[in-house]
Amino acid sequence: MQQLVNGIRQFQNTISEEQKALFSRLSDGQQPGALFITCSDSRVCPNLLTQTQPGELFVLRTAGNIVPPYGAVQGGEAATIEYAVAALKVPDIVVCGHAKCGAMDALMKGEGLDQVPAVQAYLRHAEATRRIMSETSGEVDDPARRLELAIEQNVLVQLENLRTHPAVAAAIARGDVRLHGWVYHFHTGDVTAYSAGHKRFVPLAEAASSAVASEVAVN
Repeated sequence: MQQLVNGIRQFQNTISEEQKALFSRLSDGQQPGALFITCSDSRVCPNLLTQTQPGELFVLRTAGNIVPPYGAVQGGEAATIEYAVAALKVPDIVVCGHAKCGAMDALMKGEGLDQVPAVQAYLRHAEATRRIMSETSGEVDDPARRLELAIEQNVLVQLENLRTHPAVAAAIARGDVRLHGWVYHFHTGDVTAYSAGHKRFVPLAEAASSAVASEVAVN
């Protein structure tokens, strides 16, 4: 806790005039450029990763970057998504998984969750990920590789869950929002993105430079 207190003190003492001006402008409202949905894992820092300033990202963090289908949970996820799309009019939504995700590891192993029943229940919103992996990756023996594939598959599953939210579905139909699936490899700094054209995850730079970019097909 002392580290946090010291950090706040340092922040207050070293804030620049430019930053003060930014915070003053933000007091009038926010216009983030994207809704960034990622895992609660402390190793994932969305603003550091994307080099964005306060006010530029609207962030939703959940265990395993899970997006419960609309109506499945009476919680903050749906409210955050709805507000970002319907009120803030974000033009892009990113679902960003990450390497070595403990939630996906637990999902795939299906054990060790008796002492965390809330986590166990929440992971049911990724059941499609587990089922798809069970039926399509039987020949992958390497546990590390299976986890990598599960992390990627879960991003795609959560994008489908995202589409069940009425505000998102309506915005997609109007052409007002684009969906993106990323995976952050924090141990290397690399980011891969799902390319609808390639039908797989590719380096973000490659995806962004192609005609399909990292946008997930909406049809």
